[in-house]
Amino acid sequence: MSRRKKHASHANHERWLVSYADFITLLFAFFVVMFASSQVDKRKVGKIALAIQVAFQSMGIFEASNTRAALAASEPMPFSNVQMVENAARTEALGRVVSSPTGGPIPAGSNPAQSQMQAELERVLSHEINRGLVNVRRTREGMVISLQEVGFFDSGSATLRPGADEVLARIANILRNRPESLRVEGHTDDVPIHNANFASNWELSTARATRIVELLISRYGVSPWRLSAAGYAEYRPVATNTTPEGRALNRRVDIVVLAPAALPSADSPGGLATHHSPPPHS
Repeated sequence: MSRRKKHASHANHERWLVSYADFITLLFAFFVVMFASSQVDKRKVGKIALAIQVAFQSMGIFEASNTRAALAASEPMPFSNVQMVENAARTEALGRVVSSPTGGPIPAGSNPAQSQMQAELERVLSHEINRGLVNVRRTREGMVISLQEVGFFDSGSATLRPGADEVLARIANILRNRPESLRVEGHTDDVPIHNANFASNWELSTARATRIVELLISRYGVSPWRLSAAGYAEYRPVATNTTPEGRALNRRVDIVVLAPAALPSADSPGGLATHHSPPPHS
């Protein structure tokens, strides 16, 4: 009886193509899902950015801009247009907060009482304003009275220069009996400081603000319940730090007369009461 000779089975070397095809299919599906998600996100961001811009313009916070980004409900807004809207809003907001040292814009909806206070301050400080030693401007937070270092402090010092207290007295005479809270802010340029009295710009800016607060309380009779002090070092500039003139403008102490809208409300979630009651007598 003859035996059949078994033929060796032929090995299939192309089975890897099945796994490879499955992998490519899954990869394609993954990128399709990612692309679809990104289009939805762009559309939402575009709608939100445009809605914020329109709302702020209607409130008078941002002026109307020639930059307009078309909005289609069925098509996603190009991301370049989203950035254009956001950058325009950010630039306008920065122009409001960091205003020119020669006098910032008056925001919409300002009250007559602050307008009268600004006019009175500019009248009694006209000599110092003309010499560039004092600047009075309006922001959304309220009235800002900037005391430049060159007229009030020696470099690297928190001691008032001779004659500076007389200017401070004129300011205090106007602010003493007003109801607004006052925040005194110290600012420096970005040149590092390290001397026997101060190890950093943080300490110098805070010491100058605290010194003004102490004088307003002890010498000029301003209620301490209305006052607060803050030091910002070089991190709130009003001009560039790349020129001597810009650095000189940044070295200042700001007395901010806070508008009522800038104060936290006691009725708001997490808000603080704006009225401070004196401690009970023992």
